[in-house]
Amino acid sequence: MRGGGLVNTEALKSPAPAAGSLKAQAFDFWRSRSMRERQALGAGLIALIVVLIWLTLVQPAWRTLREAPARLDDIDRQLQQMRVTANEVAALRSVAPVSAPQAAAALKTATDRLGKNARLSLQGDRASITLTGVTSDDFEEWLTEIRSAARARPIEASLSRAPQGYSGTIVVTFGSN
Repeated sequence: MRGGGLVNTEALKSPAPAAGSLKAQAFDFWRSRSMRERQALGAGLIALIVVLIWLTLVQPAWRTLREAPARLDDIDRQLQQMRVTANEVAALRSVAPVSAPQAAAALKTATDRLGKNARLSLQGDRASITLTGVTSDDFEEWLTEIRSAARARPIEASLSRAPQGYSGTIVVTFGSN
């Protein structure tokens, strides 16, 4: 096919520029395209730029705005819990300490309320409590009572939770902590 064919044979015959820059090659490539090809390439380039801008700038910002209210609610809940805990700590620190015999008596009274589900063993300013099938509510009440009345604090725990309740051992220290 000479002359009037579909392929531009003149472009194929010309030698590649020996020291041509990338910019000159791109310009030559662009000029050798028909108007329709230039429009299609331009539209594709614009689409590619839009996608890149969306993926790198818009979408992350949009996600942050969408997730921010839920994150703020979580942070507010954590802050509220920290304030409750701080108030509890302040209240416990402001209460006068109890003597070791008073703390042991309060610990025994609290443990006796659990009935046959708890066994208390005192060793100096420490106590070991063995629990068997104590319900969650009873365990929470007992723990609150020993913290406030006996000023006891758990230092070691080995508990397991079963359908019938908590079982295991808790070691607490009490007296002048």
